[in-house]
Amino acid sequence: MVREDPAAASRTLRVLEAVFGERYLRDFDVRLWDGTVAPSKTAHRDFVFCINSPGALRNAFTPPVDLNAGAAFVDGSIDIEGDLCAALALMNAMHAERSTLQTARIGLLLAQLPRESRRAPPHAHLNGKRHSRERDQAAISYHYDHPVDFYRSFLDRGLVYSCAYYDEGIDDLDAAQSAKLDHVLRKVRLQAGMTFLDIGCGWGSLVIRAAQNGADALGITLSRVQYETANRRIEELGLTGRARVELRDYRELGNAVFDRIASVGMVEHVGRTQLPEYFACAFAALRAGGLFLNHGITEQSPGRNTPRNGFIDRYVFPDGDLQCIGDILGIAERDGFEVRDVENLREHYARTLRAWVSNLERNRDIAEAQGGVAAYRVWRLYMAASAVNFEAGNIAVFQSLLAKPDIEGRVDIPMTRRDLYAG
Repeated sequence: MVREDPAAASRTLRVLEAVFGERYLRDFDVRLWDGTVAPSKTAHRDFVFCINSPGALRNAFTPPVDLNAGAAFVDGSIDIEGDLCAALALMNAMHAERSTLQTARIGLLLAQLPRESRRAPPHAHLNGKRHSRERDQAAISYHYDHPVDFYRSFLDRGLVYSCAYYDEGIDDLDAAQSAKLDHVLRKVRLQAGMTFLDIGCGWGSLVIRAAQNGADALGITLSRVQYETANRRIEELGLTGRARVELRDYRELGNAVFDRIASVGMVEHVGRTQLPEYFACAFAALRAGGLFLNHGITEQSPGRNTPRNGFIDRYVFPDGDLQCIGDILGIAERDGFEVRDVENLREHYARTLRAWVSNLERNRDIAEAQGGVAAYRVWRLYMAASAVNFEAGNIAVFQSLLAKPDIEGRVDIPMTRRDLYAG
């Protein structure tokens, strides 16, 4: 039996005071494992910072911090009650302002806290060559093959798991996701009778909307749960003759050719080394004159090789790989595409993520029953952190409209964007 250090509580508070500096206990409380509460010095309180064991901070702030702090949150040794986005934004701001001397002082204070053993929360275990078809299948399954009711606990009614579009006058998530589907299909100028491909189709929402607009729509995914759910939704809506979803890799399209293609939230899984093949496959599958909308999250660090985020890679999106928009478009152009329109929707994604976090917290019991306690905590942390990073401009999300000119240089696009906003 390990005897608890009676000074651990006061030492933990000293660490937090060093971490937050002048902002310590400004708009937040601290609560420790022994019942000690350090109240906010202001009348307002955004959150409670909960430290649930004497060695929690030492474990969390031991390098690599991006991995260990997240793991401490997932295993419950550290928790945030209240506005998690506000807590993460404050911690990001303090990290950016911290000097080397202050960091060293925090390290010395952490060394005074007790060591604690900790079992790592469940995480991804992938084998084989990165971005091989087999490993990509495993990575997608890890993230997307939770029961669909887990995702229903925070998504909109249409099960759209990507950035919503808060058009003028739209305030709620359901309407914003419906607007996003229409925004994508307007951009590719989809017309009744056209063939349409959705690469990485999720639970089928865009395929369904395309079919409802009169297109012959195919969606492909590597997630079996998405495949089964999407086809069940298609059948229930009476769209079996016009829409279908298949378990298929984007590299397995064969000789199929489509009038229009979209890929929404899938390019992040492709990997930089595979981007030339990804765009080459889309180019080959698009008829001459056709349009391809590529929608994906990007990093905001041109010319810098950003290190991988250990927490995201281990617990959320194994093998995910963000690139700069300029690099992505350069590769698309080298594969033959012409860039026709580029739109940054990062503020829309920050708002989307805040809505998802709110839904998840409200439906916590459902999320934990369907996905487990660890999954609930992982998703709550990663979505809140993502919202903060979109708001700060650390990451972005772009919709890029790409065209495949025919032999005479013609593409199916009008002279202006006016049609996108009519009605």
